[in-house]
Amino acid sequence: MIGLDTNVIVRYLTQDDPVQSRKATELIEHRLTVETPGFISIVAMAETVWVLDRTFNQSPREIAATIERMLQIEVLLIEHEQEVFTAMIALREKRGDFADALIGALGAKAGCKYTLTFDQKALRLSDFQPA
Repeated sequence: MIGLDTNVIVRYLTQDDPVQSRKATELIEHRLTVETPGFISIVAMAETVWVLDRTFNQSPREIAATIERMLQIEVLLIEHEQEVFTAMIALREKRGDFADALIGALGAKAGCKYTLTFDQKALRLSDFQPA
Protein backbone atom coordinates (compact mmCIF):
# COMPACT_ATOMS: atom_id res chain seq x y z
CA MET A 1 0.00 0.00 0.00
CA ILE A 2 1.17 3.53 -0.79
CA GLY A 3 -0.16 6.58 1.02
CA LEU A 4 -1.36 9.49 -1.08
CA ASP A 5 -1.16 13.08 0.12
CA THR A 6 -3.91 15.58 -0.62
CA ASN A 7 -1.85 17.42 -3.24
CA VAL A 8 -1.39 14.25 -5.30
CA ILE A 9 -5.13 13.54 -5.16
CA VAL A 10 -6.04 17.12 -6.09
CA ARG A 11 -3.58 17.21 -9.01
CA TYR A 12 -5.12 13.97 -10.33
CA LEU A 13 -8.70 15.16 -9.94
CA THR A 14 -8.30 18.70 -11.27
CA GLN A 15 -5.52 18.29 -13.83
CA ASP A 16 -4.55 21.90 -13.06
CA ASP A 17 -0.76 21.60 -13.17
CA PRO A 18 0.82 20.12 -16.31
CA VAL A 19 3.81 18.53 -14.58
CA GLN A 20 2.33 17.39 -11.27
CA SER A 21 -0.99 16.31 -12.79
CA ARG A 22 0.82 14.10 -15.29
CA LYS A 23 2.84 12.50 -12.48
CA ALA A 24 -0.29 11.97 -10.36
CA THR A 25 -2.13 10.42 -13.31
CA GLU A 26 0.79 8.11 -14.06
CA LEU A 27 0.89 7.02 -10.43
CA ILE A 28 -2.84 6.40 -10.00
CA GLU A 29 -3.62 4.96 -13.42
CA HIS A 30 -0.45 2.95 -14.08
CA ARG A 31 1.60 2.29 -10.93
CA LEU A 32 -1.05 1.51 -8.34
CA THR A 33 -2.68 -1.89 -8.42
CA VAL A 34 -5.29 -3.79 -6.44
CA GLU A 35 -2.39 -5.59 -4.73
CA THR A 36 -0.56 -2.30 -4.06
CA PRO A 37 -3.32 0.29 -3.73
CA GLY A 38 -3.10 3.98 -2.96
CA PHE A 39 -4.26 4.72 0.58
CA ILE A 40 -6.30 7.88 1.14
CA SER A 41 -6.59 8.72 4.83
CA ILE A 42 -9.72 10.32 6.23
CA VAL A 43 -7.71 13.53 6.75
CA ALA A 44 -6.56 13.59 3.12
CA MET A 45 -10.14 12.99 1.99
CA ALA A 46 -11.47 15.88 4.11
CA GLU A 47 -8.67 18.15 2.88
CA THR A 48 -9.39 17.19 -0.72
CA VAL A 49 -13.05 18.13 -0.33
CA TRP A 50 -12.05 21.43 1.29
CA VAL A 51 -9.66 22.26 -1.57
CA LEU A 52 -12.24 21.38 -4.23
CA ASP A 53 -14.73 23.66 -2.48
CA ARG A 54 -12.54 26.60 -1.49
CA THR A 55 -9.87 26.68 -4.18
CA PHE A 56 -11.72 25.28 -7.18
CA ASN A 57 -15.20 26.58 -6.23
CA GLN A 58 -16.87 23.27 -7.03
CA SER A 59 -20.52 22.87 -6.06
CA PRO A 60 -21.60 20.29 -3.47
CA ARG A 61 -23.03 18.12 -6.27
CA GLU A 62 -19.75 18.28 -8.22
CA ILE A 63 -17.74 17.37 -5.13
CA ALA A 64 -20.12 14.53 -4.28
CA ALA A 65 -19.77 13.18 -7.84
CA THR A 66 -15.98 13.34 -7.49
CA ILE A 67 -16.07 11.46 -4.17
CA GLU A 68 -18.34 8.84 -5.71
CA ARG A 69 -15.87 8.34 -8.58
CA MET A 70 -12.98 8.06 -6.12
CA LEU A 71 -14.85 5.37 -4.17
CA GLN A 72 -15.20 3.39 -7.41
CA ILE A 73 -11.50 3.43 -8.35
CA GLU A 74 -10.31 -0.08 -7.53
CA VAL A 75 -6.71 0.93 -6.89
CA LEU A 76 -7.66 3.44 -4.17
CA LEU A 77 -8.24 2.31 -0.60
CA ILE A 78 -10.16 5.02 1.24
CA GLU A 79 -10.06 4.96 5.02
CA HIS A 80 -13.53 4.69 6.58
CA GLU A 81 -15.04 4.15 3.14
CA GLN A 82 -18.60 3.65 4.42
CA GLU A 83 -18.51 6.86 6.45
CA VAL A 84 -17.06 8.75 3.47
CA PHE A 85 -19.95 7.38 1.40
CA THR A 86 -22.47 8.50 4.03
CA ALA A 87 -20.94 12.00 4.12
CA MET A 88 -20.95 12.13 0.32
CA ILE A 89 -24.70 11.38 0.27
CA ALA A 90 -25.38 14.13 2.84
CA LEU A 91 -23.34 16.57 0.74
CA ARG A 92 -25.12 15.58 -2.48
CA GLU A 93 -28.52 15.93 -0.84
CA LYS A 94 -27.51 19.29 0.71
CA ARG A 95 -28.25 18.09 4.25
CA GLY A 96 -24.88 19.32 5.51
CA ASP A 97 -21.30 19.85 4.56
CA PHE A 98 -18.91 16.97 4.07
CA ALA A 99 -16.80 17.50 7.18
CA ASP A 100 -19.82 17.74 9.49
CA ALA A 101 -21.43 14.66 7.95
CA LEU A 102 -18.14 12.80 8.27
CA ILE A 103 -17.79 13.78 11.95
CA GLY A 104 -21.30 12.52 12.60
CA ALA A 105 -20.78 9.28 10.68
CA LEU A 106 -17.48 8.55 12.43
CA GLY A 107 -19.06 9.27 15.80
CA ALA A 108 -21.92 6.87 15.01
CA LYS A 109 -19.44 4.21 13.96
CA ALA A 110 -17.60 4.69 17.25
CA GLY A 111 -20.84 4.11 19.14
CA CYS A 112 -21.91 7.68 19.88
CA LYS A 113 -25.66 8.16 20.30
CA TYR A 114 -25.19 11.59 18.72
CA THR A 115 -22.67 14.40 18.40
CA LEU A 116 -23.22 17.68 20.24
CA THR A 117 -22.72 20.90 18.31
CA PHE A 118 -23.35 24.64 18.31
CA ASP A 119 -23.35 24.61 14.47
CA GLN A 120 -26.90 25.23 13.24
CA LYS A 121 -26.13 23.75 9.81
CA ALA A 122 -24.79 20.54 11.34
CA LEU A 123 -28.06 20.14 13.22
CA ARG A 124 -29.72 19.27 9.89
CA LEU A 125 -27.82 15.98 10.05
CA SER A 126 -29.41 13.16 12.04
CA ASP A 127 -26.20 12.38 13.98
CA PHE A 128 -26.17 15.80 15.70
CA GLN A 129 -27.97 17.33 18.67
CA PRO A 130 -27.72 20.89 20.04
CA ALA A 131 -25.11 21.35 22.75
